[in-house]
Amino acid sequence: MPAIRLALVGLGKIARDQHVPAIGAATDFELVAAADPAGALAGLPCYADLDALLRSVPDVAAVALCTPPQARFGIARRALQAGLHVLLEKPPCVTVSEAQALVALAQQRNLALFASWHSRHARGVAAARAWLQDRPIRSATVAWKEDVRVWHPGQAWIWRAGGLGVFDPGINALSILTHIIPGALALADAELSFPGNCATPSAAQLELCTAAGATVRAHFDFLHAGAPTWDIEVATDAGLLCLTQGGRDLALDGRVIETAERHEYPDVYAHFAALVRSRRVDVDLAPLQLAADATLRGRRRAVADFTE
Repeated sequence: MPAIRLALVGLGKIARDQHVPAIGAATDFELVAAADPAGALAGLPCYADLDALLRSVPDVAAVALCTPPQARFGIARRALQAGLHVLLEKPPCVTVSEAQALVALAQQRNLALFASWHSRHARGVAAARAWLQDRPIRSATVAWKEDVRVWHPGQAWIWRAGGLGVFDPGINALSILTHIIPGALALADAELSFPGNCATPSAAQLELCTAAGATVRAHFDFLHAGAPTWDIEVATDAGLLCLTQGGRDLALDGRVIETAERHEYPDVYAHFAALVRSRRVDVDLAPLQLAADATLRGRRRAVADFTE
């Protein structure tokens, strides 16, 4: 089966650190071009934008969009209109309505559209999901803390409207929670901390409710000093489940569970290839909806200005 001719749009940190190596290791794809107004990649034709790319490389079949979220909807719509299959880096769009519009367009054009949630492909997540399916949940807690200065240095778009702020990493936790906990999660309460010079929050305290009525409490912090913390604990009638290191490590009542080796972005591209071959849409908006609900319902707390 011939490789799918793929182009990258956006050559920032996530594209270089994760997407380029994953595509290079994938036999399903051939990376043929990129579009970025300021970036370049050695040995790869690069163009200022998607339209310029398509004029020069008309036989591209799919694109992976790694731009900041504020630009993603317009580029994705243009790609679908041009007949391209589309992979969206998380979050898929700034708003739920934008993502829903893309779903409708992809279905109308019979094209693949994938809202990728890379953290769901972490090594311990599938086993955690399977273990929780038939076990009553009593409660859950989430601690998702990292330092934006370390993980996103100089990326000012995160603090502008639509950049998500602390929900840029926090949505990874929400993507795991909505995947492993049976039924839908609803937002019950939220408090958001806003630096005076930012349009997006730097920290969030969330209270969620499971379909069965259990409480989930989450603490997100984007200005955390020291080593990052990406942990989820779920208390059940059958014991305590702990996912640590962003979903990589799984323990049940303190006993480490050996799980099959998985690699997040290679798995993302393997699934995207399957969607392209079958022209299917896979867009789960539950994590984005919870983040959006938090901004609608959350109480605002003013904190000190952000400085790099």
